[in-house]
Amino acid sequence: MTSSNTDRLIKLGDTDRTVADPAEDIRGRDVKDSNGEDIGKVSGLLIDEAEGKVRLVEIASGGFLGIGTDTTFIPVDAITAITDEEVRIGQTRENVSRAPSYDPELASQRDTYEGLFGYYGYAPFWGLGYAYPAYPHYR
Repeated sequence: MTSSNTDRLIKLGDTDRTVADPAEDIRGRDVKDSNGEDIGKVSGLLIDEAEGKVRLVEIASGGFLGIGTDTTFIPVDAITAITDEEVRIGQTRENVSRAPSYDPELASQRDTYEGLFGYYGYAPFWGLGYAYPAYPHYR
C-alpha cells in the first residue's frame, strides 16, 4: 500500500458511504475489554479513502482510569467478538487508558497511525503482508 492510502482516514459518518451490511454496523454498541469490563461505546468508524475499509474504531468513554469524555481509537484488528449489543476487544481497560492520545491535527500523519498500531501490537495496515481481519461472527 502506498503512503497516499495512509494519509487520509476519514469518519464513515462524514461520507456518503455506508456499511454494506447494516447488521455489521457496530456504531452505538458497548465496548468491553478482554476481561469483560466496560470501556465505552463505539462512536465512529475511521475508514481509509482508497479502499473504504474500517481501520480504526472510535470509542467514546465516560471517564475512568484517566480517560475522560474524549475519544480513543483502537485498530479494527483488536476486535475479538461482536454481538448485537457489544464489541469485545483483545485489550485490557488499563491498556486502552494508556494509549497514545489522538490529536485531530495529526490524524492524517502516518507516524500517528504507526504509533497507535504499534502500541496495541498490530502491524500497520499499509505494511507488507498485512491481512485485513475477518469480521468476527460470534453472535
